Amino acid sequence: MTDHGKELVGDDRGLPVRAVLEGKFVNGDPVAPQPSWRRRFVNAWLRSPRVPLWAKDRVHAVQAAKNLIVAVLRSPFRFVGAVVRGLVVAVRWWRSWLTVRDYREAAEQSEKLADKFTDIRALTLFRWKVTGAVSAAVPTAGMVGWMLYGSRALWLAGVIVAVALAVLGRRRDGSPGRRAVLAGPRTLTWTMDPQVLVDAFRDAKLIGKDETLRLVQRATRQGEGWAVTVDLPATRKAVDIVKNRDALASALAVDEIQLSVERVRGNGGHAGRVALWVADEDPYSAPPIRTPLLAAERWDAWRPVPFGTDARGRRIDLPMVWTSVLIGAIPRQGKTMAERLAAAGLILDPYVRLYIADFKNGKDWKAAEQVAHRFMAGDDSEYVLAFVDWLVELVADVQARYRRMQDLDDVTCPESKVTPAMSRDVTLGMPITALVVDEVQIPLEDRTPVEVQGKKLTAGEYCGELLMWLAKKAPAAGVILVLATQRPDGKTIPSGLRAVLGSRFALRVMDWRDSNIILGEQMNTRGYDSSRLLPSHKGVGILRPDGETQAGADVLALTVRTFYMPNEDWREICAQGRALREQEGTLTGHAAGHTTRPMLDHAAVAKAIGSAAPPERASELPEPLASVVDYLADELGSDGGRDFVPTAELVTALEVEPTAFGREMAELGCRPTRDRVSDGDRVRQVRGYAFADIRAAIERARDSAAIDGEVVDDDQ
Repeated sequence: MTDHGKELVGDDRGLPVRAVLEGKFVNGDPVAPQPSWRRRFVNAWLRSPRVPLWAKDRVHAVQAAKNLIVAVLRSPFRFVGAVVRGLVVAVRWWRSWLTVRDYREAAEQSEKLADKFTDIRALTLFRWKVTGAVSAAVPTAGMVGWMLYGSRALWLAGVIVAVALAVLGRRRDGSPGRRAVLAGPRTLTWTMDPQVLVDAFRDAKLIGKDETLRLVQRATRQGEGWAVTVDLPATRKAVDIVKNRDALASALAVDEIQLSVERVRGNGGHAGRVALWVADEDPYSAPPIRTPLLAAERWDAWRPVPFGTDARGRRIDLPMVWTSVLIGAIPRQGKTMAERLAAAGLILDPYVRLYIADFKNGKDWKAAEQVAHRFMAGDDSEYVLAFVDWLVELVADVQARYRRMQDLDDVTCPESKVTPAMSRDVTLGMPITALVVDEVQIPLEDRTPVEVQGKKLTAGEYCGELLMWLAKKAPAAGVILVLATQRPDGKTIPSGLRAVLGSRFALRVMDWRDSNIILGEQMNTRGYDSSRLLPSHKGVGILRPDGETQAGADVLALTVRTFYMPNEDWREICAQGRALREQEGTLTGHAAGHTTRPMLDHAAVAKAIGSAAPPERASELPEPLASVVDYLADELGSDGGRDFVPTAELVTALEVEPTAFGREMAELGCRPTRDRVSDGDRVRQVRGYAFADIRAAIERARDSAAIDGEVVDDDQ
């Protein structure tokens, strides 16, 4: 501080003293100076992906200038070369037209060349006459032009012809003399000539040589690509086109990631109608898009959460209520970000209660600690046992919700499901509750022994049973499961648990078996295999939604690129979620500083979920399904082996009568089908049972037994 401007006053002794100023000390952060408009403009210019590199950096600008100079110096030679190539292409086209090659090839394909010989000869003679007439007319026109306008007319005509030949001889469309079936994604000739699209289907062996397509909707521009809808021949099915998308992409000369093939369903579609969309370039090569939730002050959990975009740029929302979500991938493919996107919309709803378990024990979920009703971050056995208590608490909560629903009138609770009004009524105590678990394979693989109703189980087995029970019964009561794993194998996540998780999202995995474990049985044979995604496509995966998306209600699965949400955006969303809960008075549990653990009745919960026996014990199943499970025990528990067993093999191994065996299996909901099996050096088509159908029959039998057990308990 300086002494300028300070007033001197005297005391009672006449001595000069400075005036005493009163004030108070303010402890605050200094306000950072705002950058000038010029600095903001420069920063935006340098960060913009739309500004070319030569306009950002001096080195690139110098190199671009050098390239421009070289291109200008080479342009005369390149122009002459293009003219020569165009002349060769024109001569060869003229020769093909003169010899009626197109008409001749069409007659050969239809095997009617002999019948068309007279017509071909007459057409050839006519084209020779046209050639002669043109050959005489062109010099005559040139002579007339020279007489009227002098040499300028000849020079102008020569320039026009040279430019036309140069355009015709462009090297990017292939060298002269090489007949291209397709021009490729640059010219997309199938958009102008539908016959090229028909040829592509034939080259991919998706339709026969004598079959053709019917255009339902001509090629139109949609987004950054072209869309067309076609009807297949009567003997072809749209599902086969979806399954063989890579063969069609090869015939269209585009990467398979650029080709979207969907079956058209509903009133405007049928089993043979296909909608194609071909992108101009890789739709996932552009920079990622920030999540739109940043612009939302709050969100309604009953609305689907913004999750990502498809290849066409359409926003894809993920339904969260009344379902459960499984996300799987190998490390560093965007699994945690995808799970955080699913949870972000729930965080911005102040009436949602959150249980967040981070078994990775990193910083990814740390910001959510301020909004979570229950929160943990660790991977030791003590955290797994605490997680078991969470699951027991949730099971008891779900049971209590169903009991309270019985006392509600039909206006408040029309069905045995939570409604939006019920979830926001604090007096009912039924808020939407989300259990978010990262690296769920850690608790499921834990071998810590626990005792349940006198039975000894591992903590992992008990977690699997509790999660399976919650996935089956909790969604209707308003409890959502969001599980993520980087080890998607059959031993880690039980098949019974995977079978009841509605929405699946598979980012890149190692092989098709891992993809099927996440997306469902035989999804790779239907054209959906996340192991074929490119390593450079971070955050890109195959979504199998449980509900309607912007792509349509009947879409089985689609490729989605998730929105981008870095840690600073995630912290901002979590801070906004806490502010909303403080405003509404819904901050509870861990976020409110209440760390006391509730009183749990493990015995009652264990009795409710039926955990006295392992989840797939054959003794609980009716015959002959129990014998089939005993015979295929190792193979049914693993997704890495075969997925089909012949009926003859089961009849021989179980020593049963074939007709009675087939009838009893059909009564249990497991009907035989046909598939191909290898028999030495040849492949035979035999009748048998798909493993997926056997597993489904097991689940139905177990559910029926559980319902019967509950009825007996109620009667008692």
